[in-house]
Amino acid sequence: MTGTFGGALEARGIPAGDGFLHSDSVGELEKESGVLVIKRVHVKYTLKVDSALREEKTAAIQRAFDLHADSCPVYRSIYTSIDITKELEIVEA
Repeated sequence: MTGTFGGALEARGIPAGDGFLHSDSVGELEKESGVLVIKRVHVKYTLKVDSALREEKTAAIQRAFDLHADSCPVYRSIYTSIDITKELEIVEA
């Protein structure tokens, strides 16, 4: 998902490579018939953005964040069986 989000940002003129975009994911497991199964995943993105660019591109950043999952092959492959949530923190570079 991070690559898809980064690509969406880059397409909108927002740097995502070179450490500008970082993600951390946490999965929650449950046992089903003695087998551990991934039930939930939470992805937290941290995006470093220059303050001037942030003012100019806030709407574009939000739109990319809101829409990227539907274009992500991984998300589309697993979202029906694993609850996936996401959040975005924007910090000044």
